[in-house]
Amino acid sequence: MPVITCIDDLKRIYERRVPRMFYDYAESGSWTEQTFRENSSDFDDIYLRQRVAVDMSGRSTASQMIGQDVSMPVALAPVGLTGMQCADGEIKAARAAEKFGVPFTLSTMSINSIEDVAEATTKPFWFQLYTMRDTDYVSRLIERARAANCSALVITLDLQILGQRHKDLKNGLSAPPKLTAKTIANLMTKWSWGIEMLGAKRRNFGNIVGHVDGISDAANLGAWTAEQFDPTLDWDKIAKIKEQWGGKVILKGILDAEDAKMALKVGADAIIVSNHGGRQLDGALSSIRALPSILEAVGDQVEVHLDSGIRSGQDVLKAVAMGAQGTYIGRAFVYGLGAMGQKGVETALEVIHKELDVSMALCGRQKVSDLDRDILLIPENFEGRWQS
Repeated sequence: MPVITCIDDLKRIYERRVPRMFYDYAESGSWTEQTFRENSSDFDDIYLRQRVAVDMSGRSTASQMIGQDVSMPVALAPVGLTGMQCADGEIKAARAAEKFGVPFTLSTMSINSIEDVAEATTKPFWFQLYTMRDTDYVSRLIERARAANCSALVITLDLQILGQRHKDLKNGLSAPPKLTAKTIANLMTKWSWGIEMLGAKRRNFGNIVGHVDGISDAANLGAWTAEQFDPTLDWDKIAKIKEQWGGKVILKGILDAEDAKMALKVGADAIIVSNHGGRQLDGALSSIRALPSILEAVGDQVEVHLDSGIRSGQDVLKAVAMGAQGTYIGRAFVYGLGAMGQKGVETALEVIHKELDVSMALCGRQKVSDLDRDILLIPENFEGRWQS
């Protein structure tokens, strides 16, 4: 058993174990991948202030996200095709999150269905919704999430049109994988993944197959999905979905202060500063650079969370110290899942927790509520100065 000391250790195992198309699906961005890279590298521009001779006994990383107690201000982000990274991947990730005491968010484009995850867990999870042209399907999906006792609806706003990810097109990404000569050659080197996948509960999109008329195979599903994302989504539609849901709503994909103000107007319980992990608009600002202007725009009128680029507990620390009340990890938990299943997700959470806890202590802080910009050294031009 290798010694795991950081998220990159899990990433190396993950790359060896998982088929290339699914590794590339997670580890890529759109077009030139500038935003994908800068989501992580921009955290390096923020430095921490070391403080000494402060009582560090009784430290705690416990916090709350949308009124829910969490062991640290981290949630598992919605990631499509998680069940292709590891057999029954969504179930294993949800169980790891539940065990660790952090929220799990199930993607609309998951392999395991809402019902599969609800049956396999004991605590409510969050459900991420893509708005689609088929409004009847969306309404039924919301009702399924309600029946499964999901405690929050996370509405993704930044995928009205699918961004182009070159690697997915070149790999012929599909679930399950299409058996081309190239795919077969790669799968032959991933035998442990294949053996586990043979016993998986599902190998296709569980929230869609069997719930949409005429969707019976991967070809039909691919064509349906490609034309279903709703380009007409606007704030009125978001307000109507919120009303239909009737519970806690988190709006994901906010990267501009004006959009943050609109999210406030429709009554969001939280917003997620996110650029979809750099997978949509390449050339957009990293989430951590966009965070300050959004916090300035909405103040404390709505919870502000951050997604995209979190790879360590120090990243969590920097985001929260800047003002975010919660963060999300996507790739970081996927690395663990692909490397070692549920145990790998638990390990990823343990690594991030330890890094957060130790870094808090060395910055002279005992609690998450004590974190503020005073522990950070932020470059003067960090947000950028742009011509009007």
